[in-house]
Amino acid sequence: MRRVDRLPLLLGVGAGVVLVAVLAVRVSTRVGLPSLLIYLGIGVALGESGLGIRFDDVALTQALGVAALVLILADGGLSTRWSTVRPALGIGVALSTVAVAVSIGVTGLALWALLGLDLRIAFLWGAVLSSTDAAAVFSVLRNLGLGGRLVGSLELESGLNDAPVFLAVVLLSSAATLTWLDPLLVVYELVLGGLLGAALGRLGAYGLRRAALPATGLYPLATLAVCVLAFASAQLLHASGLLATYTAALVLGNSTLPHREGTRSFAEGLGWLSQIGLFVLLGLFVSPDRLALAIVPALIAGAVLVLAARPLSVVAATVGFRVPWREQVFLSWAGLRGAVPIVLALIPLTEGVPGAQALVDAVFVLVVVLVLVQGTTLPFVARALGLAGDSRVEEIQVDAAPLDTLRADLLQMTVPEGSRLHGVYVRELRLPDGAGLSLVVRNGASFTPQGESRIQEGDQLLVVTTETARAAAEERLRSVDRSGRLARWRGDTGGAPGLRDGSRRTADGGSRATDPPRVRRPPGDGTGPGTMGT
Repeated sequence: MRRVDRLPLLLGVGAGVVLVAVLAVRVSTRVGLPSLLIYLGIGVALGESGLGIRFDDVALTQALGVAALVLILADGGLSTRWSTVRPALGIGVALSTVAVAVSIGVTGLALWALLGLDLRIAFLWGAVLSSTDAAAVFSVLRNLGLGGRLVGSLELESGLNDAPVFLAVVLLSSAATLTWLDPLLVVYELVLGGLLGAALGRLGAYGLRRAALPATGLYPLATLAVCVLAFASAQLLHASGLLATYTAALVLGNSTLPHREGTRSFAEGLGWLSQIGLFVLLGLFVSPDRLALAIVPALIAGAVLVLAARPLSVVAATVGFRVPWREQVFLSWAGLRGAVPIVLALIPLTEGVPGAQALVDAVFVLVVVLVLVQGTTLPFVARALGLAGDSRVEEIQVDAAPLDTLRADLLQMTVPEGSRLHGVYVRELRLPDGAGLSLVVRNGASFTPQGESRIQEGDQLLVVTTETARAAAEERLRSVDRSGRLARWRGDTGGAPGLRDGSRRTADGGSRATDPPRVRRPPGDGTGPGTMGT
């Protein structure tokens, strides 16, 4: 069959895979299972043990994997709100640097002793396994209602730690002898990559604000092009391209851009497509016949990682930030692995490192096991530690262009059971100037609230706020939710008074995070309200 004749078949199979994967997101949300497992399963089903498609091109798989990671990081940076991650900046940077170094050392030494690996190969295993995955983490975390500092820490870690881990894997996979200059080289590449990404992000934002492009859809394309340009430029200058991509996207996502929400929606869709393609590709690449031999070393490596390396690395990274033990436990358990370690494991395989194929197989097995064990139990751990909450403010997209023009946001808050918002009159909310409660949805019916309207449990509140009043509006809603109409008299202003670690005391003498909750955008096409709670 000629290639042109095979095109309809290939397009049809590709479209079918994407549709099945999109539907799988809904299924995985209902059963509490990370969707990446379903994507990997689709790839395995299409592979040589399923439909018989054989794909074993290591170099192509690695190249496509890195390209997908660039787009996923761009989506992560564009959708990250600086107000959310700023309180967690120090912890996030420490988790992506200090914790990575500790994790590599502990895992490497343990596997050298337990599996009898060569010391350099053992450290290579540790480097590959030290990277957490944003897609895996937030597919589980997005509905837990965690405090802002926890979410910000994990978000920064998953966005920043790919860069140092990538450099460590490349160094350990090379045949060159390691010297004391190599750590300095890693620091140089990270610093230069971060600075270059930030500079290109600012230049890109400046240019997009002043460009009069003839079509709205060109702005998202130009924004993504700046992020990809940051990766390419950094790589050509021997800097960290992954870090340059994330920092450029972070700067762009928090700049005043034309059609910013439409750009975020486009990047989110492209990020989903990249995740789907990457996981399916990796499932297609792995041979199930070899996985049985990798189960024992994978379980040993997983036990070392979960029980020793991750907890010790979290303690080392957070020692100077007065993080409560509950949050440290959760950070240790929330270090999920996804596609990134599998992609990183392909680097030594491409370089011909002895035992690299065993590493790839073990990492694949380990990712599946950890996602099943940690991913499904993470909500229970959050509730057991008293960190999960039902009250959170979410951003919903109605019509990106008018809201951008008006410099306004539309927020939604569902009043949870037991909230002290129950019974509060609308006039007693006392939202700041520039913010107003515009609609209440109760028992499926909506109405425009008046000053004498009373809020009830289960109500969905829609608040229109200017950009400048948004933070104050969220703080006021949180304070009334906790302390009722007399929140200000009780000293509850929605922040975290009196505690430097961003938490407040609970009745049992412990502490609970009260940083602003992560404001997220549900998926939408830019023309409607989107889908809530996905």
